[in-house]
Amino acid sequence: MTTTALLGDKPINRIGLGAMQLAGPGVFGPPRDPDGVRAVLRRAIELGVDHIDTAQYYGPDVVNDLIRESLYPYPEGLKLVTKVGARRDDQGAWLPAQRPAELRAGVEDNLRSLRVERMDLVNLRLLSTEGSDELLGEQLGTLEDLRTEGKLDLIGISEAGTGAVRRALELVEIAEVQNSYSVVNRSGEDVLEFCIARDIAFVPYFPLGSAFTGGPRQLAQDPAVAGVAERRGATVTQVALAWLLSRYERMLLIPGTSSVQHLEENLAAADVELDEHDLAELEKAVQLGDPLTSRS
Repeated sequence: MTTTALLGDKPINRIGLGAMQLAGPGVFGPPRDPDGVRAVLRRAIELGVDHIDTAQYYGPDVVNDLIRESLYPYPEGLKLVTKVGARRDDQGAWLPAQRPAELRAGVEDNLRSLRVERMDLVNLRLLSTEGSDELLGEQLGTLEDLRTEGKLDLIGISEAGTGAVRRALELVEIAEVQNSYSVVNRSGEDVLEFCIARDIAFVPYFPLGSAFTGGPRQLAQDPAVAGVAERRGATVTQVALAWLLSRYERMLLIPGTSSVQHLEENLAAADVELDEHDLAELEKAVQLGDPLTSRS
């Protein structure tokens, strides 16, 4: 199995780090153990992680601040990816921020909090998989303007159906699609197949199942996943990640954790080789449906 793939035209390690879980409960406020979070971030870099997926509204600001405090000045080759399209209120509720001016402000907030002049990639986080053509054009036009201004390098789209991805490609170059997808949630299989056909990187969020509805605990209760894990001498999370890697050569993973032990376990999934029998067994995994997709 190849360990690198392309994000746009840039090579990247296929397993990175999703930063959502580095904030406090509900992705709001500070974590219980800030020093532990900083240790995770530094260990990730030591182990070769070169792709961190974050958002200014994680916290808000909390996660980006921890990334900056832990890693700045950033190592050469580290790709910092964010998303815009949402915001938080004072109680931590998730609110839309979809207007062009809000998207621009979101990019600027990320640049400020991460202390960079340019984001490596910005995902447009849609709140409807099939938004209006007019609004999508304005949204992507804003990101394209920011790219022209040198404030971002690549554009992605998140929580997008095939129709939205197709329309987006008519407007700008799309480097990745980031949708909810896992061995126990394949509701977005059509979008993945579209990305495979168009040779676009696919980045599944909640790659271990929804962090809000059980995540790895659900995997451990699934007979198919648990059976393959036992046969391979691997953990259920490693099997779930290895299954994703087997699906598509440009699948990029961003499993999240606030534990160094779990980080090391996740990255070791690259060494788990699944054979045809394993893959056939994993087809029997119970499908849990689309998780809370408004939270990503």
